[in-house]
Amino acid sequence: MAPKKQEKAKLPVPLPEGMILKDTEGKTWQLGKMIGSGGFGLIYLASPCPNKQVRDEDALYVIKVEYQENGPLFSELKFYQRAAKQDCIKRWLAFKKLDFLGIPRFWGSGLAEHNGKSYRFMVMERLGMDLQKIFAQRGRFQRETVLQLGVRMLDVLEYIHENEYVHGDIKAANLLLGYRNPHQVYLADYGLSYRYCPNGNHKQYQENPRKGHNGTVEFTSLDAHKGVAPSRRGDLEILGYCMLQWLCGKLPWEQNLRDPVAVQTAKTNLLDELPNSVMKWNPSGNSCREIAQFLAYANGLAYDEKPKYEILKKILLDGLESSGILHKELLEFSTAGHIRNLETASSKKQKVNAQKPITEQINQVQKKLKDERIAGSHVIQRQAQKEEKLAGLTNSETAQESTVRRNKYQHHQEFLSGVKELPRKTSYEDFSSSFCGQHQDFPSLGISRKHSSSYSYDVPTHLNAKVTNFKKYETTGFWSTISQLTLSEETKADVFHYGLTIFFLLILVVLSLYFL
Repeated sequence: MAPKKQEKAKLPVPLPEGMILKDTEGKTWQLGKMIGSGGFGLIYLASPCPNKQVRDEDALYVIKVEYQENGPLFSELKFYQRAAKQDCIKRWLAFKKLDFLGIPRFWGSGLAEHNGKSYRFMVMERLGMDLQKIFAQRGRFQRETVLQLGVRMLDVLEYIHENEYVHGDIKAANLLLGYRNPHQVYLADYGLSYRYCPNGNHKQYQENPRKGHNGTVEFTSLDAHKGVAPSRRGDLEILGYCMLQWLCGKLPWEQNLRDPVAVQTAKTNLLDELPNSVMKWNPSGNSCREIAQFLAYANGLAYDEKPKYEILKKILLDGLESSGILHKELLEFSTAGHIRNLETASSKKQKVNAQKPITEQINQVQKKLKDERIAGSHVIQRQAQKEEKLAGLTNSETAQESTVRRNKYQHHQEFLSGVKELPRKTSYEDFSSSFCGQHQDFPSLGISRKHSSSYSYDVPTHLNAKVTNFKKYETTGFWSTISQLTLSEETKADVFHYGLTIFFLLILVVLSLYFL
């Protein structure tokens, strides 16, 4: 039964160490010492062995506890039961050809009674230190580490987004290193997770000032400031703010955290003035270009638009490649570790640098050819870009919101043009519709897959058709191009009507000439 809504959740009275809990599957768990607490619940070490004392060095599990009437743990439990079962995650890993996905493992849940109070508990794998403690010690992270973290969090977000959920509270305090493998990072704490697309129906865009400024004000999205329900673009925006803080050591609005409206205004200004607002923020001189591109893409999304995660990953991976670092390399949070990484990758980096002059020449030639093609097809591309943006904006947003985002989209296109150099040939393979078939209350969303040999981009269908067909006209002739055009039903009907009219007119002309 879902808990009743309360204005503020109560922190539970601690349970005694050594207490035995039984989950819904009948498995017993022994509580160890309490190792943490949040705004709503407590966290204990735990062991499946009821007859052996739980020792710190041996405990591989933790138990989260809250009063049954509280809500956050219930929300987190529902997330794991609906969207994060191990068989679903394993199939996703195989489908995406990933070695790891940073979602903590869920082991069980149940209810318990103590001193006349009902408790809800959830058993999870034990994790290590959170990144907020490391960030507080270091002051900032190395650029390569920030980009690595971004890529790994994108993998997690893509998975949960495809399963109808958004996280809504991404921050360093909710990113934890593995307990047994400290070079893996997990996105934890799904107490504020939100089912944005129940049964495949996306929530509508609706501003509600009474719910404004929800979440961690330092990182929360502009939508959340306006009281709009969380969405995929909000998660990406939050991740962009996190990466900016990790790289630069602070955010432009940190001095105004007690004034949510001032924070909202500062975030609006940052996004309106991209890329300069981000590029000039880093005092250490490290490049923020990738983060500026990341935020520009996220800010250009419509409220219910599905992000192209491969584009976002490509932005971050290109930044890593320029430094000679692979995103799968070990995470390093110290300067010494950063130097070791650079030394390890020095030969690779030299090869990359050696290829730069040739690459620049090729890029110049390609740019020249591209400019020539654009000059000849200016009208077609302008119309295609207009149609692409209008298709991405939905009726769920207010007219004012749509207009603002259209303007931002056009403003950011030049900055993102280098990222969206898309390959022409892309093959797709549908993922099995039974991905989460065991959960009858939510169907698997449509998922498409590209070959894993390289990152590529999706091109909007109407844009791809028009640009590609125009190029065919240049090389194979006009009539062969016309025969291969992909037309809408409405256009086909117009062509048929005018063609038939012209045909009859020609017959009349021929008959007139004959009888004259």
